[in-house]
Amino acid sequence: MLCAPAVTVMLVVTAYPIAYAVWLSLQRYDLRFPDDREFIGLANYASVLSSSQWWDSVLSTVIITVFSVIIELVLGFTLAWVMHRAIFGRGLVRASTLIPYGIITVVAALAWKFAFDPTTGFVNGLLGTDTAWFGARWSSFFVIILTEIWKTTPFMALLLLAGLTLVPNDLLQAARVDGASAFQRFTRVTLPLMKPAILVALLFRTLDAFRVFDSVYVQTRGAEGTETVSITGYKTLITRLNLGLGSAVSVLVFIAVLLIAGLFVKGFGANLDQQQGEV
Repeated sequence: MLCAPAVTVMLVVTAYPIAYAVWLSLQRYDLRFPDDREFIGLANYASVLSSSQWWDSVLSTVIITVFSVIIELVLGFTLAWVMHRAIFGRGLVRASTLIPYGIITVVAALAWKFAFDPTTGFVNGLLGTDTAWFGARWSSFFVIILTEIWKTTPFMALLLLAGLTLVPNDLLQAARVDGASAFQRFTRVTLPLMKPAILVALLFRTLDAFRVFDSVYVQTRGAEGTETVSITGYKTLITRLNLGLGSAVSVLVFIAVLLIAGLFVKGFGANLDQQQGEV
């Protein structure tokens, strides 16, 4: 009974919109032709999954997600290590590192867009080139991924820093006494104990990157083959006013997010259980 109010709020705020989106995805419902509304079952899903535009957007989303998350993990771990080992000015180092994450995503995307603009930006002048960065697919991906890395690496570093603080210093000292090198202490002691923190960081960031919308929409509007699944859903649902197809896209994105979360939890969870069994 004590949980009933919170459960009720969660059902109203979360469960009902999801259920309604699923219901809309099973209908032909276009606001431009409201009289043609009818139940069509899984036809919208078949239409989306048979569309080359959907699979192109999935590929673009995967490219942005994989490259940005991998680089952010490496850079985030480096920043977390620096913040953890800093002797002087530790608070200043941590505060300055987190500044990019505190900036609104749209503002950050606009800043990077103007920086790489061939007429108003400074990047071409700095590199001595005359490249239209947003005029080709891979150069557009480069700027988008760079924006994502700059914006969210501090978030990854913050989560990994929390994991680093949980590594007992006594174990590291014992490994040093036993003759373990710095690399061995890192791979045999620090990394195994940080697996839960790494799981949380990778899970949160991967789910966030897979739903990327702001950076791509501000910088390219999905042009040059950079359209992501979120932009596809936005264009279908908001621009074309097709609630049926748009809801189907949204439900597919939701299912993909659930699958990603399940794979991460299952994979890392099995490793953690195995590690605890060995201990």
